Amino acid sequence: MKSGGLTGALTGAYLLATMAYGQSTLDRAIEHEIPSLLETYRYLHTHPEISYQEENTAGLVAKELRKLGFEVAERVGKYGEAHRTSYGVVAVMRNGNGPTVLVRTDMDALPLEERTGLAYASTVKAKNDAGEEVRVMHACGHDVHMTSLLGTARMLSQMTDRWRGTLMMIAQPSEERGSGAKALLNDGLYARFPKPDYVLALHSHASLEAGKVGVREGYALANVTSVDITVRGVGGHGAYPHTTKDPVVLASQIVLALQTIVSRENSPLDPAVVTVGSIHGGTKHNIIPDEVRLQITVRSYKEEVRKKILASIERIVRGTAAAAGIPEDRAPLVKIDESESIAATYNDPEFTRRVAKVMETALGQENVVLVEPTMAGEDFGYYSLGDKIPLSLFWLGTVDPAKVEKSRKEGTQLPPLHSSLFAPLPEPTIRTGIKATTSVVLDLMKK
Repeated sequence: MKSGGLTGALTGAYLLATMAYGQSTLDRAIEHEIPSLLETYRYLHTHPEISYQEENTAGLVAKELRKLGFEVAERVGKYGEAHRTSYGVVAVMRNGNGPTVLVRTDMDALPLEERTGLAYASTVKAKNDAGEEVRVMHACGHDVHMTSLLGTARMLSQMTDRWRGTLMMIAQPSEERGSGAKALLNDGLYARFPKPDYVLALHSHASLEAGKVGVREGYALANVTSVDITVRGVGGHGAYPHTTKDPVVLASQIVLALQTIVSRENSPLDPAVVTVGSIHGGTKHNIIPDEVRLQITVRSYKEEVRKKILASIERIVRGTAAAAGIPEDRAPLVKIDESESIAATYNDPEFTRRVAKVMETALGQENVVLVEPTMAGEDFGYYSLGDKIPLSLFWLGTVDPAKVEKSRKEGTQLPPLHSSLFAPLPEPTIRTGIKATTSVVLDLMKK
């Protein structure tokens, strides 16, 4: 072997040994913190708060980060509605010259009754925006996300000799309503605080084994827009339909016509969804109502596809009504709710490849898997400022491996996210989330 080859081999061996030592040190640090972090997880799980009400949750996160030496700002965010308070938390730790890395968690729970049967299942009730009492649970894993972030913060605050730069950790409210990320940015997130060079997050995965993570380059999650349609007609007696303009029939025609947007107007190479999730109208068997209300979710990856679909919905709705003889003063009302719309999450390919490589070293290549993109939505994508800042969200496995194997063998479905039965396996899930995130941040900010 030539001397250069020998030197290269020795250097490679040294680097591998150094990495192994670093991972061993990280493993020991996580092991020491896991018991108290699991207590934090159970507390968060049993004390969920719905969107716009995360005051106590944010207070806990802020307190924990402040104890670790972070500069912490609370109540960051502006919703644009005077009656709403944003409970965003931004924590900054400066450690010399280097890149700025932002790690994000979400905090809000869902208005759903937990039916997991866990000893620490949520029994919390809260009032929603309409003043109605609802049950509340963490059915999307945000309690896992927060605990993983706090664990990562503990690791990095103990290892300041291994990284240089500025670490930002943010706890975002109102992810489930699609308004939290925009609220923080509207409040000058990147002006009041350091602008990141990289943005990172994890999200629970309801069918991936605990101990594993999932990665996807490019589009990972869809944009989401809600559309409300009021189909107006001329009501009357069910025995005399010829004297009316029946909005029930018209709404039914509209529902069917909307299906042709994806099947006949949109390119099959550009994924899109148009789902009518709600239809309400009428009060009695023999009364033709004056109106029927539809609620629609629109999803795609590309912004131009989203705009085209929305224009098609309005054209089809109005055209179908005109064809039915609905007078102009009773034309359907189409409302596109942009206030809670969500942009697609686009994982920067180069950054995501780096993230995956680091996690393969930290967790083992067999525990880093490629996952398919999803048409679910997540407002995390806004932090990239239109793909100007490299951003990556990876999936965190949460399920007992035995249950995953049983599901595959029997062809049964595991409880999905937003299910009252969703119950992550806490210890290996949180351990993996901390190790994966910490390893990536250390790589990005290494000396």
